[in-house]
Amino acid sequence: MAAMLAWVLPVEAAQTLVTPNFEVRIEVLCAEGNVTCDKVRYTGTNRRNGRSITLTGRTLHSLCADGVSPCRFLGYEFRSGSITYTAFESGLLSVREGSKVLLEEQGAWR
Repeated sequence: MAAMLAWVLPVEAAQTLVTPNFEVRIEVLCAEGNVTCDKVRYTGTNRRNGRSITLTGRTLHSLCADGVSPCRFLGYEFRSGSITYTAFESGLLSVREGSKVLLEEQGAWR
């Protein structure tokens, strides 16, 4: 019975991306075993002034050869109005408004 519940109950997996100016906590709030997740929380804190923003987003994956199935994990994407926040698996934090780059900083996952 306990093994069955692990597939039903949400599992919270958290990790933190630290860049020169920001600390971003990512919490994945989907059930264990899901390949993709549309319930990911982003809490980004400016390391200089302490201001923070919390957003909800999703995981990002490349598509397999069939053009539909998710393949390789790329990172996480979050939106606030016209601004898109992306935390890549490589440690790159990108903030864009449309095609305009507002911020790009390389960091490390902890």
